[in-house]
Amino acid sequence: MTANEYVKNRFGRFMDECTNEEIYAGLLGYVKEKAKEKESSQGKKKLYYISAEFLIGKLLSNNLINLGLYDEVNKELEKCGKSMADLEEIEPEPSLGNGGLGRLAACFLDSIATLGLNGDGVGLNYHLGLFKQVFEHNLQKEEPNHWITEQSWLTRTDRTYKIHFGGFSIQSRMYDIDVVGYDNRTTKLHLFDAESVDESLVHDGINFDKTQFAKNLTLFLYPDDSDENGRLLRVYQQYFMVSNAARLILDECVAKGSNLYDLADYAVVQINDTHPTMVIPELIRLLMERGMTIDEAIEVVSKTCAYTNHTILAEALEKWPMHFMQQAVPQLVPIIFELNNRVNKKYNDPAVSIINGDNCVCMAHIDIHYGISVNGVAALHTEILKDTELNHFYKLYPEKFNNKTNGITFRRWLLSCNHELAGFIESLIGGGFKKDAMELRKLAAFESDKEVLKRLMEIKADNKKKLAEWIQKKQGVSVNPDSMFSIQSKRLHEYKRQQLNLLYLIHQYFEIKEGHLPAAPVTAVFGAKAAPAYQIAKDIIHALLTLSEVIAEDTEVSKWIQVVLIENYNVTAAEKMIPACDLSEQISLASKEASGTGNMKFMLNGAVTLGTLDGANVEIRDCVGDENIYIFGQNSPQVIRRYERGDYCAREWYETDPNIRRAVDFIAGEQMMGKGDKKSLERLKNELVGKDWFQTFPDFSAYVVRKNQAVADYAVNPEKWAKMALKNISGAGFFSSDRTIEEYNKDIWHLG
Repeated sequence: MTANEYVKNRFGRFMDECTNEEIYAGLLGYVKEKAKEKESSQGKKKLYYISAEFLIGKLLSNNLINLGLYDEVNKELEKCGKSMADLEEIEPEPSLGNGGLGRLAACFLDSIATLGLNGDGVGLNYHLGLFKQVFEHNLQKEEPNHWITEQSWLTRTDRTYKIHFGGFSIQSRMYDIDVVGYDNRTTKLHLFDAESVDESLVHDGINFDKTQFAKNLTLFLYPDDSDENGRLLRVYQQYFMVSNAARLILDECVAKGSNLYDLADYAVVQINDTHPTMVIPELIRLLMERGMTIDEAIEVVSKTCAYTNHTILAEALEKWPMHFMQQAVPQLVPIIFELNNRVNKKYNDPAVSIINGDNCVCMAHIDIHYGISVNGVAALHTEILKDTELNHFYKLYPEKFNNKTNGITFRRWLLSCNHELAGFIESLIGGGFKKDAMELRKLAAFESDKEVLKRLMEIKADNKKKLAEWIQKKQGVSVNPDSMFSIQSKRLHEYKRQQLNLLYLIHQYFEIKEGHLPAAPVTAVFGAKAAPAYQIAKDIIHALLTLSEVIAEDTEVSKWIQVVLIENYNVTAAEKMIPACDLSEQISLASKEASGTGNMKFMLNGAVTLGTLDGANVEIRDCVGDENIYIFGQNSPQVIRRYERGDYCAREWYETDPNIRRAVDFIAGEQMMGKGDKKSLERLKNELVGKDWFQTFPDFSAYVVRKNQAVADYAVNPEKWAKMALKNISGAGFFSSDRTIEEYNKDIWHLG
């Protein structure tokens, strides 16, 4: 049955007589049916990938591509005078993630299904997502992100559990989203919801009563944790997620014949960062309920769980006060104490205890002691874990530590979001790269082919025009598609250093005013959300928005620089921005970014990276060569030594470098104050001068030099730039999530 026939059966009319809303509803049902045909259970052992986030993006086009139906359906739509783009505008984006962690999890599920592995994702069904970002008076405002509609990819299941907390219980319900592999099988993303959730609890933006756990548990991803009730709510959320996951795992394994003593033969649990850590004591508790001794249960679970570390930032290595655990999950407290006692008896080292001197439970320590594997997500990151951040544990368990450099799914980040480039690549090297990304290396043979390079830049120009049109339609802002597009899109965090980009733009403002013109006009595009309670991050957004106004009203400068912030940055926005990017801004402080995946998406689509030697930037440089990437700034050993010495004084840099002082003073100067919020701008200036924890100032001059060099190369030598773009695409194959998942399976999961 064709898609048009399916729509006719449902609505009594073919697509040419249906509204776009009806066509979308029909195609959603059509894809679900086709996906169901690909479901199969393969192998005794199954992976359960547990994550607080799954940033899956819109699914219609991606699923049609993976099912091999995109071209067929697109032709049917065109015959009816309809457009896939119009349907994509109707489709809501599931708001189940925030940034790289969630997008990575989504890519991994795609690759698991594409490789035909037996594995599902498990998470929570957040009704209102992280939040919808709105800009008002140049300030970020948070609103609920309603995404669950009648026409949804969610499928309600009959699976329910009663989850017990201290003093009350909550009934759960499992919902499924199909994960369609490319030319292979369909797996599932299992999302658990609280049956008692109440969206009417939310008022005045994203405020709600944080103490009504039965009603608020699955409202938001990462609820504001700036107060104790918010932090406690996160503990409740995490336990709700893992208790449901643990019950699902045991039920499915028993149904397949496990006696539970052989659980590791039937299941492997991948703990994605520390949010799902409580699955370890919860599995132990449930196994004891089913008759095991605690010794037996600990032995079984310790063979079943593996941990991925995504960061060295202290705030992301969760430590929960014991009184939180006693209030929320008292049934786990005796088990956690027992796990801690066993560690302390074996190792006389407080640094590796599960319960620290502040009577907090160190979640990562549970994962490391009672799991089979600890992996970092880029070569540099893993070495930092082994050498410094987790060195105490590496000395105890060197055999557990391994690296799994992150990857992205090329179906989403090339085939789906950049049809023109994907088609051109296929015309040059065939379609094998869709399944084996390393075949992109064949493109290197064309790096001196002037016609190929010309066509590559024509495609980039087309994508820049599309992004310009999208920005005009979405935000009413006109941008110059003939300018160089410099894009920094990622979560707003000081370690990612959007503030460094801000200082550069202010520096260029002064340079232009003094007659030192750049080699080409530059449009600086940002996409970023700041956590609601992260004040300095919100101040950086405010400064960028205010600067964009100041520049826009200055006719002398606006011909050369434009600053654009994309409102409510998400996967949909990224799919527009990434194909249009000329210069990919990957400027985090060396040693702080575990990997990054945006860097991979940009290079795959022909952008050239401007970056520090941080995260996977190191491996990108290895793949493309020094001549095809713009590296600047301190390296990781230099940064780490500076932290160890504790001798970095931002004020000294501010007082001795006139360019830094000029740019920083401008933030709280007359022009910015005329359009911005005095308190916010002064707070950001004071944070930079008084602290600058992520060492923006030491890298400033090098950043200015390298970025201006990139702009000059782009403007003066377009053929060289085109070669660099081609070299980046041809070198991107290593960063396929298919490769990453094959490594996870070979070294950790052993799914067969």
